[in-house]
Amino acid sequence: MARKAGIIGGGVIGGGWAARFLLNGWNVTVFDPDPEAPRKVGEVIANARRALPALSDGPMPPEGTLTFAATITEAVEGADYIQESVSERLDLKHRVFAQIQQVAPHTPIGSSTSGFKPSELQQNAANPATIFVAHPFNPVYLLPLAEIVPSAKSDPALIEAAKETLREIGMFPLHIRKEIDAHIADRFLEAVWREALWLVKDGIATTEEIDEAIRMGFGLRWGQMGLFETYRIAGGEAGMKHFMAQFGPCLTWPWTKLMDVPEFNDELVDLIAGQSDAQSGHHSIRELERIRDQNLIGFLRVLKDRNWGAGKVLLDHDARRRTAMPAPVAGSGPMETARLTVLPGWIDYNGHMTESRYLFAASETSDAFLRHIGADVAYVGTGFSYYTAETHIMHLGEAKLGDALTGTVQVLHADEKRLHIFIRILKGDEPVATLEQMLLHVDMKAGKTCPAPQAILDRLMPIAEAHASLPRPEATGRHVGQKKA
Repeated sequence: MARKAGIIGGGVIGGGWAARFLLNGWNVTVFDPDPEAPRKVGEVIANARRALPALSDGPMPPEGTLTFAATITEAVEGADYIQESVSERLDLKHRVFAQIQQVAPHTPIGSSTSGFKPSELQQNAANPATIFVAHPFNPVYLLPLAEIVPSAKSDPALIEAAKETLREIGMFPLHIRKEIDAHIADRFLEAVWREALWLVKDGIATTEEIDEAIRMGFGLRWGQMGLFETYRIAGGEAGMKHFMAQFGPCLTWPWTKLMDVPEFNDELVDLIAGQSDAQSGHHSIRELERIRDQNLIGFLRVLKDRNWGAGKVLLDHDARRRTAMPAPVAGSGPMETARLTVLPGWIDYNGHMTESRYLFAASETSDAFLRHIGADVAYVGTGFSYYTAETHIMHLGEAKLGDALTGTVQVLHADEKRLHIFIRILKGDEPVATLEQMLLHVDMKAGKTCPAPQAILDRLMPIAEAHASLPRPEATGRHVGQKKA
């Protein structure tokens, strides 16, 4: 039975939380008094549906049910987890917590607060032990970090359970041991923001020039290696000590104005807003969100390929899903193993998905199937693998940018050495391509075929038996150029 998440506040962050839970199979109930909340949350979820599946190399769980509640009470009744994302006003958060705990006194309540400490959030609460900071980053449905900040009054077991809940929906809960205003990440962002405001106010740089300095330089390094690991490399073979000896004296030089704050007045606001409009005003906010999401998908996929940083979180999440993936039963259809989104780099000059990406989609589909039966990377490390010996592909339709694709596998025949499969790449219910493949189990050191171990056959053969009752695809056994029946 699907679990329920109660989301209080349906803005950008609350909508992102709703999308993250919903697309990971949770039922979600949102409360927000804004009459536009359903539209706003719906637009965030629409973005998430285009983006989040592109990070997964296996099938997404069935999407949960989204509802909007008329009251906080309705939103949190029966909830397994509650996330508060209302405006950054402590008095408002206290009132919300009080209403929640009238009906859900023991349910975990994470707060999306950017700056308040958990001890402040817990003041006068009926049960302070259940309230903690769970601070995410926008877009919540793509970025994995959630800063988890408990206080001395928090229930340690509840905090650990909440962290596990967040891992289950693909997030990275960073447990901050000591509470502090603005936690960890926002303190860095505040420092950079202050310095950027000074640079614009003093006429040193425009908003666009500052953004270029970040996205063309250190921003790329930080996104994959962080601060200290980046500087460790900058120290050369001598490492961090050399870097600190070289650049430590700079800390006393007048390189920043971090301790000063420019006067925040209408003149500064108009200056920043005007330059921002000139820089990015030709894009709507929704267009910028989609550009951001597609870029983030590309970055995260690269990190995933390298099992590094945020990419490791994605791999771990895929592994969790695979362990929970049920085996097909007799009479069921082909086995869904992959869901993908057509990315900008997959498109050719005709505006369609390029031929190599159909093969890539099929490879993702078959690789996921092989992982499911136990022939994963760890198994390959033992010196054995399945090699593709033959492939026949038929292009039946067109896939375009942003299209959601599903990959399914039907086992046509399997024995100790051979695996004969039929792959469908679907857009909705219609195939855009089919591939028939023959795979051979190989002893890599000997360079020849050999029987698969019993552990793999124990997972493979029940699937083959279940698929034996399926209609055999018409395209099976076709040769190149053969006319359709």
